Amino acid sequence: MASLDQVSIVILLGAVLLMAGILSSLLALRFGAPLLLVFLIIGILAGDSGPGGIAFDDVRTTYLVGSVALALILFDGGLRTRFQNIRAVLAPSMALATVGVLLTAAITAPAAKYALDLNWTEALLVGAVVASTDAAAVFLLVHAQGLRLRPRVGATLEAESGSNDPFAVFLTLMLVEFISVGHSSTGHVLMELAREAVLGAVMGMIGGRMIVIALNRVALPQGLHAPFVTTTALVIFGVAQLSHASGFFAVYLAGIIVGNRPTRAHNSVVTFLDAATWLAQIVMFVLLGLLVSPNRLGSSIEPAVVVALVLMLVARPVAVFLCLAPFRFNWREKLFIAWTGLRGAVAIFLASIPMLVGLSKAYLYFDAAFVVVITSLLLQGWTLAAAARRLHVALPRSERGPRRVELDLPGQLEQELVGYPVRPKSLYFRRGLIPSWSKPTLVIRNEQILTPAEAEPVAPGDYIYLLAPPQRAEALDRFFVDMQPSTAPDPHLLGDFTVSGEHTLSELAEIYGVKVDEDQARLTLSDYFDVHLDHAPKEGATLPLDSIVLVARNLSGGRVNVVGLRLPEEEEKAEPLTRMQSFRKKLGELWTSVAGI
Repeated sequence: MASLDQVSIVILLGAVLLMAGILSSLLALRFGAPLLLVFLIIGILAGDSGPGGIAFDDVRTTYLVGSVALALILFDGGLRTRFQNIRAVLAPSMALATVGVLLTAAITAPAAKYALDLNWTEALLVGAVVASTDAAAVFLLVHAQGLRLRPRVGATLEAESGSNDPFAVFLTLMLVEFISVGHSSTGHVLMELAREAVLGAVMGMIGGRMIVIALNRVALPQGLHAPFVTTTALVIFGVAQLSHASGFFAVYLAGIIVGNRPTRAHNSVVTFLDAATWLAQIVMFVLLGLLVSPNRLGSSIEPAVVVALVLMLVARPVAVFLCLAPFRFNWREKLFIAWTGLRGAVAIFLASIPMLVGLSKAYLYFDAAFVVVITSLLLQGWTLAAAARRLHVALPRSERGPRRVELDLPGQLEQELVGYPVRPKSLYFRRGLIPSWSKPTLVIRNEQILTPAEAEPVAPGDYIYLLAPPQRAEALDRFFVDMQPSTAPDPHLLGDFTVSGEHTLSELAEIYGVKVDEDQARLTLSDYFDVHLDHAPKEGATLPLDSIVLVARNLSGGRVNVVGLRLPEEEEKAEPLTRMQSFRKKLGELWTSVAGI
């Protein structure tokens, strides 16, 4: 009976720790504290050096849980990554995720060597362990502090932080092998890297396509789609790891392919994975906190802080500026990307690998990584919002999205039912605008179901349901939030190059001789962008109108208020592509054809 009681106590303590982690997230989100820091502190307090008094030193279990958690986090990150958003920043992101990680590790190594009294190989291992940024930490903080980053900056950080973990894992494993075995060659390392990357990419693409085919063709009972996708992602990870490929890279690519293809039960899969990754992160962070011994940290805190400062103030900025030099990022964007290289659970997870294989200075690597992560979260985490605003890479904060309901329609994948409450200040209610690719289907009013014709006119408080493609459902949000006050430009602005967004299509047709449909003649240019764009308007967005092209020159209140005109005679002969541009174009076409995106 005593053994049964011990099992019950373990279950009780585990549930209490998880509940404390979940509830603490509310405080962290309210005060902007990095959640990772909160979970780690809970683990430390529950450990043998804290009031919890739990003696935990099971590195194997921690590594197992960390591997599963990291695989799920990467798959979920890939699932939420829209390839069309990162296509333009794929090259700089991959440069940061590979060359950037290597440069960061190499520049951090001298500081680790002299501060921690290590040899060069051991110092380089410390640099590799702390070289990668943590996607969960970066975007959780961005969300918690209400930041809306410029699209190119946000997409670059998203792609880099999601794809640099596999390279950091590979670099750490190779250095651990070198220290353990005592010899290795540059050719061997390069061959291993190429093999793991290529095999991981192939398995990720094949696995992602198989998940898509299975979801759309296998008639699973309702509610099992999400667990099926989650377990299949772990199967892909396990098979890749057993094949000595990069399982983390494979599972990230599989997530991208699944997330960018129309699949059945997409919304339930995303919701389930969101909860699964939250739980995985909490479990992993608490276990890592349990492994930390504050008593052991005393002698390594000061040298580890030196390593952290060199990493944040020297290594990461140098790596970012060098990797982004060939690309058109201004110095403010580069500086923000450099400062947003937060270290998180991945660094502590990688530091557990030397402990798992029994290296002589394993606890020193772990303690140093822990101090680096804490320093990064305290300094970079709490200053993220201020840095974004001072460097002008944060856009005005957008209003919280409306309550959107998404329902899959059995028997097809092209359309789903999307529902919203009608708000009195929404763009839909005030202007009657709706995208050209959506179709109102039914209205619910006072618990009665009406057709759009029966419900005309729609009133505030109604619920309207529309048919829309699943990948465009989120773009409907802007029609059902409260309109933000806009700053209109000069109403007389109607020159050869720019036009006020408040002018109608009929006015434009009268001056420039373009043809417009009669049913759209009364639309303003701002309305025209709202109706025909399949995403929220952004500066530089274009729409054709007969023989001319409309270009969004300026936005205010979330709508286009200044429109540029690209006339036929303004078209210039396209300049020949450089070799790099041609290579990037062919690479994108190859990826699209192979991945089926």
